[in-house]
Amino acid sequence: MMTAQGRAAQGRGRAGRQARPAGTQALAAYLQRMGLKHSRQRERIAHAFFAMDGHVTVEEVVARARRDDPRVSLATVYRTMKLLADSGLATARQFGDGQTRYEAAEGRGHHDHLICTVCGAIVEFSNDRIESLQTLVARRHGFDVENHKLELYGRCQRCRRATRVGSRP
Repeated sequence: MMTAQGRAAQGRGRAGRQARPAGTQALAAYLQRMGLKHSRQRERIAHAFFAMDGHVTVEEVVARARRDDPRVSLATVYRTMKLLADSGLATARQFGDGQTRYEAAEGRGHHDHLICTVCGAIVEFSNDRIESLQTLVARRHGFDVENHKLELYGRCQRCRRATRVGSRP
């Protein structure tokens, strides 16, 4: 039976450091291919980003990365998030609120978004019928689709309820 220490040691790389998650390893490989500098701050930022779920802002990544290293700068996070997007490891999204949000691209299939215009909630969904209809429409117009995104804007159920409760009959 393996002890907790044994399991921890098994998950460590050289010199007793934690093994890097796949996303940070992929970023390191991208930096090497592109002849760019690898740094601890970039690695910490990537680690923080890949540990987060959903559609995160640079400010949210900064806050998360600063838990491990208070010296992480906003400018370095912006540059690292751009590198993650350029490498295909993250997708930059604009949802009409003036902020760029990032989501991890690795291991994720195509999906679309519902965005609440009141609270900003973002719901991901996939629908094979919608995908088929998009393909059909493109074909009818002689169009070869290379990429697409579908974003539907409106009010989520919670915000609709709050509006009804707060409004006069």
